[in-house]
Amino acid sequence: MRQYRQIKERYPDTILLFRLGDFYETFGDDAVRTAQACGITLTKRNNGAAGAIPLAGFPHHQLDVYLPKLVRGGHRVAVCEQLEDPKQAKGIVKRDVVEVVTPGVVMYDKLLDTSAHTYVACITEHGGLALCDVSTGSFLAGETKPNRMASLLESFRPAEIIVSKAERDWWEKLLATVSFPYTTTRLEPWLFEKGFAEPLLLRHFNVLNLKGFGADTLTHGLNAAGVVLHYVGETQRSSLAHITSMRVMHPDDIMVLDASTRKALDIQPTLIDIMDHTKTPMGARLVRWWMQAPLLQRAQIQDRLEIVKSFTESTVLLDALCEELAHVGDIERLIVRIVSGKANARDLVALRHGLDRLPVVRSLCSASPLPVLQNLCDEENDHADVCAHLHDALRDEPAGVSGKGQIFRQGFNAEIDEQTSALTDGKSWIAAYQEEERRESGINTLKVGYNNVFGYYIEVTHANTAKVPEHFVRKQTLANAERYTTDKLKALEHTLLHAESSLLSLETAALTALRVRVSEHCAAIQRTAETIARIDVLAGFADVARTNKYVMPTVHDGRELDIVGARHPIIEKLLPHGTSYTPNSVQMDPDIEQIHLITGPNMSGKSSHLRQTALIVFLAHVGSFVPAASALVPTTDRIFTRVGAQDNIMAGESTFLVEMQETANILHNATKRSLILLDEVGRGTATFDGISIAWALVEYLHEVVGAKTLFATHYHELASMSDQFHRIRNYQVEVRELADTIVFTHRVVPGHSDHSFGIHVARMAGLPPAVITRARAVLREMEGGRQKPDQLSMFELRDDSLRDRLRDIDTSNMTPLQALQALHELKESIDG
Repeated sequence: MRQYRQIKERYPDTILLFRLGDFYETFGDDAVRTAQACGITLTKRNNGAAGAIPLAGFPHHQLDVYLPKLVRGGHRVAVCEQLEDPKQAKGIVKRDVVEVVTPGVVMYDKLLDTSAHTYVACITEHGGLALCDVSTGSFLAGETKPNRMASLLESFRPAEIIVSKAERDWWEKLLATVSFPYTTTRLEPWLFEKGFAEPLLLRHFNVLNLKGFGADTLTHGLNAAGVVLHYVGETQRSSLAHITSMRVMHPDDIMVLDASTRKALDIQPTLIDIMDHTKTPMGARLVRWWMQAPLLQRAQIQDRLEIVKSFTESTVLLDALCEELAHVGDIERLIVRIVSGKANARDLVALRHGLDRLPVVRSLCSASPLPVLQNLCDEENDHADVCAHLHDALRDEPAGVSGKGQIFRQGFNAEIDEQTSALTDGKSWIAAYQEEERRESGINTLKVGYNNVFGYYIEVTHANTAKVPEHFVRKQTLANAERYTTDKLKALEHTLLHAESSLLSLETAALTALRVRVSEHCAAIQRTAETIARIDVLAGFADVARTNKYVMPTVHDGRELDIVGARHPIIEKLLPHGTSYTPNSVQMDPDIEQIHLITGPNMSGKSSHLRQTALIVFLAHVGSFVPAASALVPTTDRIFTRVGAQDNIMAGESTFLVEMQETANILHNATKRSLILLDEVGRGTATFDGISIAWALVEYLHEVVGAKTLFATHYHELASMSDQFHRIRNYQVEVRELADTIVFTHRVVPGHSDHSFGIHVARMAGLPPAVITRARAVLREMEGGRQKPDQLSMFELRDDSLRDRLRDIDTSNMTPLQALQALHELKESIDG
């Protein structure tokens, strides 16, 4: 327990898994948390004078089962191993922490999503940002404006965020605005200083300066990068040789979307799932990265589009390439496991299998006439030496554990071959030796046996003792026989009895040497993995385009947006079989048509029209083909949306307040190169307030911001703005009235709608007929100029007896006096 406490003091903020023999044990508060998170029994251990303390544990071979439960529970876990063989230890077995597993720093397969990065991030108040995925070696650093930090975090969605204890007021306010789950790790302020961070980075990369990474202009970004590298090193407790490079992020070169826009456009997961036709885990991770960070530079976008075009023009090439990529596997994470010493023989064979596919992939891509695609392949090394060595060393289907003689090919290592033979052919060795001694001694009844006390022996009956050779050494005397041994039998015995342990040591050492040799190629294999991932994503985009009939957009540096036959990429996949999506077009030249005011009833397709326009612009910036007949797309710095009704009750924010906050964010951050989607802004308050706010908003966008804007509204009063502001145009979703019903054509046409058909939609939704009838009456009165309809409860019971009396009156056969009398009686019955 003293040893446990000494180690625990060094890792106070973790759950310490303390290896005791075949179990990992936890004590005290750690035990309580472990039992709760893992669903295991909490017991007690008598600790002498200290009394009983809580205890919880599990078998060491079930670490992969329970560790993920602890980490998913938000805990940081320190794994403390035995560093020596307990049988050889003198006194207490040496133990120490070999790694700390956190939500953001993890290498275990069961904690990793093969299709997504697991990032640990560091942020600073002055805009520094760094991210690392320890499972792939991906390491990024950059700087951004503080007001864009939350949107960047939404893009990368790190599992763990490192912050300075000295900046608590800032990061608490910032992190309260993000929408994804994460764990916060607070570190000491001195770690965030340049004097600590920069020397650490220089030592790690073994360089004189950071100009080679393009990081010489960074300040706060380098501070964040140093903190991340330090934190990863402290948790991994091993070499970080797999972090071979640092990529500098330029947030101004990517389209950053805020959380509300991502949610409104349903980018994650729905759109990503539609666009992900990748065949490798590296490609799956990269396509998510690209979908989180669309490009802003037209040249980079065009490079991607040209490759997708090349693939779409050759379906034979595309199909052959996809077939090969499907067998590559996750060479990116495999090489990291190898470098970090966590890979077994099967991991090495998986890497070999993936690298074996590279020459064919390279040949297929090189056959393309497109220079960009050829250049991608030129970056790729075929790693023939690594593959050849792995083929020479490892069996096709090696065992997952050492010590069984089922890992290495025969002939690769003579000592392993010998020990393997001893393990598997021991009985035949003994039989052969017995036959040899019988032949040389002439004693046909001689036999070789074994027991746990004396080991291997040669047994000769007393009748044949005269024939015993001189090199036999007496070992034991029995009633009817003598037992002997020889130097050769002793050597044979040693080999057989120690074969398994020797084989374990030899195979472990050989695997370590093999990992070290492959690790020397880490940087080159990582570059290859990046190349394969890019090819995979772009081939996947081509397959999406081919499957869904997408077209290549024309991306330009002007401001005109012209999409013909636009479709919604998500909705069209959800339509029932045999149903086609109604395409629409949108043309916006900001000098002529900057703002489209779109009216029409609910369910008619206004919101779909807005979203499909934004999604096509978004996909074009990712470098993908788009769902349209043709698309001219300007480089767009941001896409903003304000759609839907939502509140933030926990923060005391009403639906309307959230709506106004999001609208304010748009007005403060949009530029002339932005695209804005607004859906029913102002509907969260009183009618005249809402109309006034919507009018002022549209006017401000027209006169000050200048961004292309699609504004869907039920406020028909706004239609008159097109007469006063020359860059505003009215559009409506066409609706046809047939008798007492309406038909949605889902076509967007010029003009504006005079009414919203809300009552028709309410009837379609199943409201009671009494409600519908009353609503129509009130609407007629309101449209007739009356500000307030006659008050009548929609649930009021009518006087049916009065109606019956009126029906019974025969006015044709009544005298005037009788009519007056009947009217008087009716009036009295009502007054009464």
